[in-house]
Amino acid sequence: MSGPVVIASLLREQGETGVQTHVLAVRDWLARNGRQVRLVTPFSAPRWQVYPVFGLRRLIDPLHRPASVWWYRHWHAAFLQRALRRHLADGAACVVYAQCPLSARAALRARASALQKVVMVVHFNLSQAQEWADKGAIRPQGAYFRAMQAFEAATLPQLDALVYVSDFMRRELERRIPAVADVPSCVIPNFVDDPGEPVRTEPQADLITIGTLEYRKNQRYALEVIHAAKRQGRHLTLTVVGDGPDRGMLERRAAELDIAGQVHFAGFVAHAAALMPAHRTCLHVAHMENLPLTLIEALSRGLPVFAPAVGGIPEIYSEGQEGRFIPLDDAALAAQMITDWLDDDGMIKKAGLASRRRYLDCFENDVVAAQLIGFLDGQPADSAAEQALNSCELGAKA
Repeated sequence: MSGPVVIASLLREQGETGVQTHVLAVRDWLARNGRQVRLVTPFSAPRWQVYPVFGLRRLIDPLHRPASVWWYRHWHAAFLQRALRRHLADGAACVVYAQCPLSARAALRARASALQKVVMVVHFNLSQAQEWADKGAIRPQGAYFRAMQAFEAATLPQLDALVYVSDFMRRELERRIPAVADVPSCVIPNFVDDPGEPVRTEPQADLITIGTLEYRKNQRYALEVIHAAKRQGRHLTLTVVGDGPDRGMLERRAAELDIAGQVHFAGFVAHAAALMPAHRTCLHVAHMENLPLTLIEALSRGLPVFAPAVGGIPEIYSEGQEGRFIPLDDAALAAQMITDWLDDDGMIKKAGLASRRRYLDCFENDVVAAQLIGFLDGQPADSAAEQALNSCELGAKA
């Protein structure tokens, strides 16, 4: 293997976001395979420096949410850049694997020589501006929204390479920022460690959905689907795992729809994917996704999946094999599609086996990580890994 990898992220090391899961998966795989790897975050600085500055955001947020977002982005990037400058000061060859545009710019400014390559992985959905807007923190298409998009347009073409986790996001970004088409890039999906062959337990519920309880994740629609099934005479049960600003609204909505007894709000659960084997299927109803890890985790545990064909989701599984693509504008039809499968034990078993095969072929860590690290090193990809990814309709361009 080649030189060290420095992973640059604005987020804490531990956490349940898809970015944090990806970071730990890459770091741990590199370490297991004898590669020198270091994770650098804003929290690499002494606590007495970091926490007072970050803590002020709690006072700003109730007064002016866009200012709160600016404070978060500015100071996390500033502390990250300072930490990276210390780690890169010797100018020795390495790859900085940045997890967002802000961490990418911090790395570009901190690197001490041309031997230090900066590669960014595109985790965000459409743009970071859109993600903040979906949280209600900034105004869609407002001045700060446009400033964030301009920041991405100025930063990304300067990178040494880009890694896309979905071909959807590659196409979207090249449409919005044509200059990134000239940056060497590769489409390599998210991956997770193999949890082993699924061991089924007595189902606690029919469906499980995992994610932050917020507008973009659209759990309100999941409740509408459960309600629609009830009107069709089918009693579906759902476990909602996660916490967030929409929790109170969702609990009230479940009561209004008279399905509170069918829906269990589990709250935040560390390592939530471990709950999946106690369910028959996985439900995911987000308005937009790049390449959601929760669906890959469901495949790894042999669960059929139900999700909309938005963003990069169609790159995860095939209609009618590992799951179904359900509509987001017709809860009755979505409910019917789900119950048709749940009422057919043979179909559920067949789809579960197909899910596990899909994971092993396309998202297992050794298969995908070898391709990722080969790309970061600028080396020809391992032929077996490349063939496996190509069979999943994922590929690379130089």
